[in-house]
Amino acid sequence: MLLNPNFVAEIRKIIANARENAVRAIDHQRVLMYWHIGQRIFEEEQQGKDRAEYGKYLIRNLAQALEPEFGSGFSFRNLNWYRQFYRVFPIVNALRSQFSWTHYRLLLPITDEDKRAFYVAEASKNLWTSRQLERQINSLLYERLLLSNDKEAVLAVARGEQLPVTPQDIIKDPMVLEFLGLKREAAYYEKDLEQAVITHLQEFLLELGNGFSFVARQKRIHLEGDDFFIDLVFYNRLLQCFVLFELKTHKLTHEDLGQLQMYVNYYDRIEKLERENLTIGILLCTDKNNAVVKYTLPQNNQSILASQYHLYLPKEEELTKLLREDMERFAMLKNP
Repeated sequence: MLLNPNFVAEIRKIIANARENAVRAIDHQRVLMYWHIGQRIFEEEQQGKDRAEYGKYLIRNLAQALEPEFGSGFSFRNLNWYRQFYRVFPIVNALRSQFSWTHYRLLLPITDEDKRAFYVAEASKNLWTSRQLERQINSLLYERLLLSNDKEAVLAVARGEQLPVTPQDIIKDPMVLEFLGLKREAAYYEKDLEQAVITHLQEFLLELGNGFSFVARQKRIHLEGDDFFIDLVFYNRLLQCFVLFELKTHKLTHEDLGQLQMYVNYYDRIEKLERENLTIGILLCTDKNNAVVKYTLPQNNQSILASQYHLYLPKEEELTKLLREDMERFAMLKNP
């Protein structure tokens, strides 16, 4: 007797889901265990006269008692992490069941409470794996979004308290595309950059952020006998509009902006539905001149953005310096 393939597939899915839920439940119980250990260490520590010295003594001796029996997860170093875990996240009911201990270990070193709250909200909303969370922290996602937004707006969007209303609410500048595997010292063409984005589309969507879905590659538009091709077309359900990407392997020029403006105009007049918002065009380039952007585009421009990209993950100090310089240049252009 032959089994129905759909029947077998459904049984396999039930088994896979059950195993996945079991692993997730175990991870959450481990997180709760570490939290309760941290709580008890902290409470016991408060009884010491010299709390700093007593705390070290307490944790060191506790590690000596536990590690031989339960393993390296209860070393002096790890017990200190559990104590810090309780102090940073003191409300047990607020712990996220989808977060593993690795998620929390990545969040604990973040001392800025607003920054940590942002990553908690984004990781929870987007179901980031611990590896995805680590990448977003290392690429300074929070700081990059602050380039064009105030802190309250960034946090409100992350927590779902308000929807983004302008492209600047979600578009990052610069973008970090180290996952493409293109070496910065190597020569590559725009078609190589485009192919790398398509190959790593999931990672590119993660870098783009909330609400993006892929629509088309090399979208052909025909204008009275002439053909033009838009590199990448996405749709953002939060902004409710098309987002067009032109990929450039050189410094931005005013011709690049004019070309992208034509594509945006075409989409607004031909493709966009009445209920949808105006199309956004993003010029992704290796370098840009903010003055060229300012004087090429209309004064009230809200539809064309230029975003610089990096093909490697810069060190935190390097990226922070870059962001600070970009903000200063932007402020000078805004208030000449």
